[in-house]
Amino acid sequence: MPFHELQKSLNDVVELSELAEEESDEELDAEIAKELQSFTQKLEKLELRMMLNGQNDSCNAYLNIHAGAGGTESCDWASMLLRMYSMWAEKNNFSMETIDLLPGEEAGVKRVATIIKGSFAYGYLKSEIGAHRLVRISPFDSNSRRHTSFAAVDVIPEIDTEIDIEINEKDLKIDTYRSSGAGGQHVNKTSSAVRITYIPTGIIVQCQNDRSQHKNRATAMKMLKSKLYQIKEKEREKEFSNAYDEKGDIAWGHQIRSYVLQPYTMIKDLRTGAETGKAQSFLDGEIDDFLTSYLKWKIGK
Repeated sequence: MPFHELQKSLNDVVELSELAEEESDEELDAEIAKELQSFTQKLEKLELRMMLNGQNDSCNAYLNIHAGAGGTESCDWASMLLRMYSMWAEKNNFSMETIDLLPGEEAGVKRVATIIKGSFAYGYLKSEIGAHRLVRISPFDSNSRRHTSFAAVDVIPEIDTEIDIEINEKDLKIDTYRSSGAGGQHVNKTSSAVRITYIPTGIIVQCQNDRSQHKNRATAMKMLKSKLYQIKEKEREKEFSNAYDEKGDIAWGHQIRSYVLQPYTMIKDLRTGAETGKAQSFLDGEIDDFLTSYLKWKIGK
């Protein structure tokens, strides 16, 4: 139990402190500092876990990234975000699997759908829903001018398939196509990829990660049910917004976070006010402080 581990860590600090009062030992002082740091980290982890008390916070998460307007620039930015979340997942011992991917024409990705599996994956990542804005000197501009790019991130909990979500087959438009992602010659010879459009809302889900069309369809249906369930819950709580509307603008006025790499480095969350000048570390997956800031901000609203 996390609380018991925290209590044990505190007891270790107290015992070492009492021993330090009796002896003057620099090595003992260093040990106390180490144990105190360990206690603080465990306390922060427990505090964060207590904030993850939403109905679906403990679920795995579908994480989708869509490049905004801007061609190659935005596609490259979408791939940078994919890398950031991949590194974050690895650092936190989560697994991440690509479900669907459409590469950019020159670089990056136009869209990518993934599933991140691990305890409380959705609870941690729900803060990432929205448009992310990047300002940098473009590596694709021969004149080295600054460019602004946008990409949209959507996060959906993987809902238990036993939950009853009624879907009428007549409301579904199902298309099959050849995979555009990795997989060698086989995926290019067969139309195993599946795209499902839910006609009443226009929601589109796609899957191409398996050679079996049947398995891809099952995964896509699971994603659709999860998305419809999440929308239903948002409506019930009267908090439904266009966070899940893929037709929403991925542009100015809609961003949740700004990433500035030139002429200075600064990443700032426009909701919570959290910011850091360590842009490269952040893009390397060190995003936990921002996730925590969002959870605290959400509680205080």
